[in-house]
Parts: sequence; structure tokens; C-alpha cells
Amino acid sequence: MIRLVLVRHAKSDWGDASLDDHDRPLNERGLRDASEMAARLAATGFRPDVIRSSTALRARTTAAIFGEALGVEPQLVERLYGAPAATLLSEAVAAGGRAVMIVAHDPGMTVLAERLSDGGIGHMPTCAVATFTWDEDDAALATAVPPASWTFDSPR
Repeated sequence: MIRLVLVRHAKSDWGDASLDDHDRPLNERGLRDASEMAARLAATGFRPDVIRSSTALRARTTAAIFGEALGVEPQLVERLYGAPAATLLSEAVAAGGRAVMIVAHDPGMTVLAERLSDGGIGHMPTCAVATFTWDEDDAALATAVPPASWTFDSPR
């Protein structure tokens, strides 16, 4: 069985206009939501083999919170910053695990979640968690066949 979990980074702080987009931190709500969503996912018993995250501060902070709750050290991957759906999926497959989490950004997250859910997920709000499961044992099949099931959760 192959599982892919997509996590859109939590709500970021737009208060300091001098910051580069890559360097925006999470705001208070984002920190709270990330902790809550990480705890919810941990409560399901899910434990990823790999967490891959965008290098943007808001994404890597979100990934660190999930990583702490799930007992996995996130790997930072530069090409996940602003990545399109195809890159997000190829990074998940390249991770080589049977249970992979990707923490990244929109619009790529929404496009990939919508595609994998056959339109069932229309938008990935900040800190949303979408889980996709395939019955196959080969991660490369994730790019070739639809998942057997999927779930969606968000803080709101």
C-alpha cells in the first residue's frame, strides 16, 4: 500500500512587507492550526517514512511541527517552493517511501489534490491535509492510476 499526504503550509504572516516571500513566518493562527492538524493526523496512527518540505520558512515551520508530532525529521527540498502539481507528485515518488508527506504551496497543492481526488477536493486552504491511498506497492504507480481512496481535513 502506498500513502501520500499533502499538507499546504499553515497561515503565514503578511505583517512585514520588507520580507521576501520565501522568508514569511507563520502567524499565531498558523502556529495553532499546524499543531492542531499535526495532532489530528498523528491520532490516526499515520507515520510517514519521509516528510519533504519546501524551503520557504512558512512551509518548513509547518513541516517541523508535523515532523515533531509524527516522529520524522523533515527533508527540505528547494524545488518544492512554488512547485506545480507535477513536481509535487514526482518529488513524492522520488522520496522512495511507502508513506510520504509533502508540505508545500498553492496553487500546486490544490491542483494535485483536485486531480487525485477526481475533483472531490476543490481547494486546499492553509494547513489542509489530504491523504491518498493506493492498493499497489509501487510508488511509481501513483502517477499512473487513481488512488483507491482519499481523505481531506482542514482546520476550518
